[in-house]
Amino acid sequence: MEVQLANGAIPWFEEGPWDSWNHVEAAMALAVGNHLREAERAYSFLRETQLPDGSWWSEYGNAVPMEDRTHLSRTKAPTIKDTNFTAYVATGIWHHFLATGDTKFLSAHWPMVDRAVHFILAMQLPNGSIAWCADGSDLPINEALVAGSSSIYKSLNSAIRIADTLAIEVQFWKIARDRLGHALAHCPHAPGSPWILKSRFSMDWYYPVLSGSLSGAPANERLARNWSRFVVKEMGCLCVVDEPWVTVAESCELAITLLLQDQRAAAEALFSWQMNLRDEDGAFWMGYQCEERIVWPEEKPTWTSAAVVLSADALFDISRANGLFKDPDHRSPQQFVAFV
Repeated sequence: MEVQLANGAIPWFEEGPWDSWNHVEAAMALAVGNHLREAERAYSFLRETQLPDGSWWSEYGNAVPMEDRTHLSRTKAPTIKDTNFTAYVATGIWHHFLATGDTKFLSAHWPMVDRAVHFILAMQLPNGSIAWCADGSDLPINEALVAGSSSIYKSLNSAIRIADTLAIEVQFWKIARDRLGHALAHCPHAPGSPWILKSRFSMDWYYPVLSGSLSGAPANERLARNWSRFVVKEMGCLCVVDEPWVTVAESCELAITLLLQDQRAAAEALFSWQMNLRDEDGAFWMGYQCEERIVWPEEKPTWTSAAVVLSADALFDISRANGLFKDPDHRSPQQFVAFV
């Protein structure tokens, strides 16, 4: 709440970048903590700033350079129209409804969700995947990301649940979601595929399972296959396999993923290791450099602490929205084959 601006925006940190995905992640954490007024201010900000095409201009925080060895620069980040960032608003609105049961809130934000989904589906590629962003001329860049499309799969499920609750027919959305699920399961290695495979990133490993696009035995096989590559015992999940950098957000998301696969003991252990990176003010550091044994960078993004809160809710049933990622209706209806 300390970082939230007067207009409702929640940047990464003070004077830091803002994007709609991490903004929604923080808003959901506020709702878990019963800070409903602040969460609703965050969603009002999204309504007020949504572009006519249904998207948002988001600042690409991953492109922000380091100011020095341990701090990110407060310089302006480049802006993009990221499809995953845009889609995530549906997950946030559905989460808020689960937390509150407020149908009026759901109805009031339906037009925003509807426009966002139309933007996303306009970016669906012939194989069913979703182009990761639009360029400055609003033309889709015809490449798809596994983690991003997996998150969009989850968001489309959330949008469909909103529509079903409001008795609005969205059969086309269901078809598009199923095409995306099929693409995630079967197409990454196809010749001429639009997928950009980033197997060095842990998110590409676990996000198909977290999103529900991969489930059952294939999901367990996928997690087991790369467990030793990405998980450092008593520390957490690496952000990328070739750097000794454990990150709190990825670790907490992986904990939820394990919970989905009925691996509660492993999920609770992974979550507990993250408590070592909680600062005195209650916020969490972004990550830990395992070889140098230092917090790195010396930043405490809002979305890092939000991931901790959402993981805690999934594990320990803190709020009425604790089932967001555990809802079996959000699992794939098929037992898709595993892919790398």
